[in-house]
Amino acid sequence: MIISTQPFIANGISYHPAGKPIVVICADGSADEYYNEALIRERMPNLKKMILKGYRGSVRSALPSFTNVNNTSIVTGVSPGNHGISGNFFYDETKNEEVMMNSADYLRKETILAAAANAGRRVAVVTAKEKLRDILSHKMKGIAFSAEKAAHATKETHGIDQVEKLVKEKAPEIYSAGASLFVLKAGVELIENDLADFLYLSLTDYVQHTHGPESEEASEFYAGIDKELGRLMDLDAIIGSTPDHGMNAKVDETGRPNVLYLENLLEKEFGSGIRVICPITDPYVRHHGALGSYVVVHMDDKSKILVVKSWLESQPGITEVHNRDSAVSLLEQPADRTGDLVVLSARNVVLGRKPAYHDLSALDGSLRSHGGRYEEMVSMIISHPLNDHYKRRAASDPRNFHIFDYTINGTQ
Repeated sequence: MIISTQPFIANGISYHPAGKPIVVICADGSADEYYNEALIRERMPNLKKMILKGYRGSVRSALPSFTNVNNTSIVTGVSPGNHGISGNFFYDETKNEEVMMNSADYLRKETILAAAANAGRRVAVVTAKEKLRDILSHKMKGIAFSAEKAAHATKETHGIDQVEKLVKEKAPEIYSAGASLFVLKAGVELIENDLADFLYLSLTDYVQHTHGPESEEASEFYAGIDKELGRLMDLDAIIGSTPDHGMNAKVDETGRPNVLYLENLLEKEFGSGIRVICPITDPYVRHHGALGSYVVVHMDDKSKILVVKSWLESQPGITEVHNRDSAVSLLEQPADRTGDLVVLSARNVVLGRKPAYHDLSALDGSLRSHGGRYEEMVSMIISHPLNDHYKRRAASDPRNFHIFDYTINGTQ
């Protein structure tokens, strides 16, 4: 079947796709250390070919460096301040409710995927986590399903059924390396069976939360990714890959979880009326225990904001404290979906609410997490060479949410 090359516009950016399969991968949690270790061990020969032929460079992700925020930024091509998704979880001040941000009702911008479908591309979204499907497939004509719920996909709701038959294996358990590999295998099969030619494949970071870059488990996982990259390359796909965030061990020198329970500390110092929100909170507690390196503080008494900010800035393990204005201007947050203060922590520190909100016994392995500056810098890898214009752009301040632009418009 002929692949459409009709240009389209999404959020002010014009896209001019080639008549080849286009595949953008969100390699969840893939800090550069994982790629480097796998390449050193010669476990990713196809990735090596991609890098030698195409492009690999460093880019900034969106803050907070969490899953919902960055997946949404990638599929819209804009920052959180524009698209409105400020975390996996937030406090809605107008409704006085703490809620998950899994619904497309919170989305304020169109997606590149919907625009591509309207321009005649056969679009498919495959995500490991079901929590992302609604946002990523917003107003999109095409296929959208998760590995987590693949066995339950229907043509009426997901644009496809019998996914396990297509992929030739059972849907995996979400807490597994297989969940990400299932996503990639599904992408290959969708192209091979002429069901899609414009794909967004979003992986999960179970392996990175559970195993460090030097582990054999991680190397085996990235070898599995590499096999599917090779299959996509054999299908003549133009591939762009970037993580939503990096990953770091959040432990002290003894290996124990290094947690600052901020709501406890603030109540002890300033009394009641202070609410700490952990935007990393999501249904996958075995990944991180709802502990990340970025939290939002809401205060009943606004007259105390400056003194609380000053006190927080003096605390060991805290690296940045922003008021609402600087969170909007410097961290690119939507003003109505952030708090009075935003707090970021050191590389090996996570911020929590109170111990009762965080079940560390649920963790698989040690505490590895993300959310702050130290997980902000990630890679952008593209299977084809960049043209001169995009080479110059790549030398400035590219973002991970420019990946569709670079993959579609930037390749020779």
